[in-house]
Amino acid sequence: MTKSFSGGGAVAPSAVAEERAGSEYLTFTLGQEEYGIEILKVQEIRGYEAVTRIANAPEFIKGVMNLRGIIVPIVDMRIKFNLGKVEYDEFTVVIILNVVGRVVGIVVDSVSDVIQLGAEQIRAVPDFSSSTFDTQYITGLGTIEQRMLILVDIEKLMSGADMALIEQATLQ
Repeated sequence: MTKSFSGGGAVAPSAVAEERAGSEYLTFTLGQEEYGIEILKVQEIRGYEAVTRIANAPEFIKGVMNLRGIIVPIVDMRIKFNLGKVEYDEFTVVIILNVVGRVVGIVVDSVSDVIQLGAEQIRAVPDFSSSTFDTQYITGLGTIEQRMLILVDIEKLMSGADMALIEQATLQ
């Protein structure tokens, strides 16, 4: 299963909900939770297939795959977010993204749909400053009917230390 999207334009990571009004998000599931990433970052969606493992790579980097001549690092989001046991089935997919000028794949449990959220449907991330987990990659919480989406800034998540790890692993 391969679906192609024309990715491209970037929104500043610090953009507030008003600037995101009318933004479209690809929604996907990890365990019982539903997440959303900006559709403009999505290049295509593929069924999960075996990857080439890289020695000494962090556990969340499943390996790499050859996508039409481009070596693409594959990150398992369930492992990255510490969401318990990872099981791959017929619904497991790889979302190919274009982030920070690189092509990266993320493994998710399933893809739901593409939705448009207005500013009034996006809430700020609750303050977890005293908590031990990092929420800097969450841009907000989207609500649509009875659904709540965790909106992820995929560029922030894949940049910095994580991107350095990915680059290191793919250069070995």
